[in-house]
Amino acid sequence: MMNTLMMTAASAALLLMSGMASADDSAAAMSLAQKNACLSCHGVDKKIVGPAFKDVAKKYAGDKGAHDRLVAKVKAGGKGVWGQVPMPPNPQVSEENASKIVEWVLSLK
Repeated sequence: MMNTLMMTAASAALLLMSGMASADDSAAAMSLAQKNACLSCHGVDKKIVGPAFKDVAKKYAGDKGAHDRLVAKVKAGGKGVWGQVPMPPNPQVSEENASKIVEWVLSLK
């Protein structure tokens, strides 16, 4: 009985810690998006110039190749998917940071 209780408590602690790490990762990715001016054109839940990040997440939900395509789009820019206003290239954003931002965007619900 005591072992079961201890294992349950340990499992709960691990779940809480993983949730905290996830929240920390989300905050770090949002900070990267702010530092790289992504939020000048994209709102989390509303369209500004470009689509809302939640709309991007919804559009690409379940698309296994979306992450790599969107990282490339962050770096090179693009147009036509969300309308005629082009997204400018962002060569100053490292591949690693673009990946973190895209992972965060795709995780939004």
